[in-house]
Amino acid sequence: MNIELKPVRKLRIHWPIPVETMTQLASGQLHALEADSGIASLLDALTAIPELGGFGNYHHVFESSAGFEGFTVAEGANPTLGSVGQRTISPTFVFTTYFDDSLDDDAVQRLVQAIVDIHPWEVPVIEVSGPLSVSSSVAASSPEMRVAS
Repeated sequence: MNIELKPVRKLRIHWPIPVETMTQLASGQLHALEADSGIASLLDALTAIPELGGFGNYHHVFESSAGFEGFTVAEGANPTLGSVGQRTISPTFVFTTYFDDSLDDDAVQRLVQAIVDIHPWEVPVIEVSGPLSVSSSVAASSPEMRVAS
């Protein structure tokens, strides 16, 4: 099996979730991902963008983690959660996926805009990395990629 490095960029999206969804996920109830309408819309968007999450014979690949996002709302904001001057802590689901580094800047901008358009926050946290490499192990009949550590 040959190992090659492929240049990619990382897309990470921070998405708020209800406490109930966080509780279900923490207890291993993974169906909560698709039962939550917000997360379901994000998963649908990721599936509809063919440039995201392509790993050989696997498509729409993403990684996720649950955590918390904290912020204080400033004057002039129109928050979905919280109020001016108040520290707010929100359960958050973080989705990470990858796209080919050769994708041009206009396409990357359209990709990010598609996520911004469905995101519930006034100012969503969406990270786009610079180039990094993932390992690609290629067998005779089925290519597969793994994230390099």
